[in-house]
Amino acid sequence: MTTFSRIAALCGALALPALAATPEAWTEHKKTVLAACMKASGLEQPRPVGRLIEYPDRLSLTAVLLRGRYPQPHMEGRMGQELCLYDRRNRTAFVSEADSITLKP
Repeated sequence: MTTFSRIAALCGALALPALAATPEAWTEHKKTVLAACMKASGLEQPRPVGRLIEYPDRLSLTAVLLRGRYPQPHMEGRMGQELCLYDRRNRTAFVSEADSITLKP
């Protein structure tokens, strides 16, 4: 392959439109993340607060804040929050208590 052919092929490849996920793919991703996060949660009836936060692909993380009730008897049904980080590569959810995160009304 000549130098000109290589440059032409490279320019052609760079001119291709960027491929983006379809709305259906985003909907499925959201369902997957929420299901994994709610399953990993230690709260009763956890619900997402706000939207998913998508980190760049190099981090491969999606975050969501969950709110629900603590199941432990000594917590007397008190409301609580957890931050869920979903690893898109490994398809694994990790949760941590996040009661210190406050939201503006």
